[in-house]
Amino acid sequence: MPQVNSAGGDVQSLRIHKDQFIAATPDIVWESILAETGPEMRHGDGKPMPMKIELWPGGRWIRETGENTGHFWGNVQVIKPGALLEICGPLFMSYPAMNHLQYRLKAEGDGTRLTFTHRGVGLFDPEHVKGVDMGWSEVIDNIRKTAEKRASR
Repeated sequence: MPQVNSAGGDVQSLRIHKDQFIAATPDIVWESILAETGPEMRHGDGKPMPMKIELWPGGRWIRETGENTGHFWGNVQVIKPGALLEICGPLFMSYPAMNHLQYRLKAEGDGTRLTFTHRGVGLFDPEHVKGVDMGWSEVIDNIRKTAEKRASR
C-alpha cells in the first residue's frame, strides 16, 4: 500500500515499493523493463501507451503523441544494464511533483529479484495516489509476464 505523508501544507511525500521474483535471468528482465518503459507500455485497461526512453544518463523518458506533442516524464539518472535503472521527473503528474523511480535487479537462484521503488514529493491528490499504486502493480506484473514468456522460449 502506498505511504503518503504530509510535509506541511499541501506538500506530501509518496513511497511505493514492489518486490517481485521473476523466473528469468537479469538480462531478460532488463529487456522486459526496457520494453515496458518504452514501446510496449500499456494503460491499466491494456490499451497501448508507447513511450520512448533514451538509454544514457540524462536521456529523456517521454510519451510521444504525434506531431510534436506529448508528455515529458523524466530523465534517466542512473543506468547499469542488467542491474539498475533510475529515472527522475514529473512522470504522468500534471501538477507540481518530483519523482524518483528505481528498478533494481539481482540474480536469485534460477531467476531475478526485481525491487521497484517510486518516491515522490508534491501536491498529490489522495485518489490519484491509489491509482498510482495500482498502476505500478500492473506495470511490474507486465514486466514479470513478459520476462517469463521470453525465458520459456
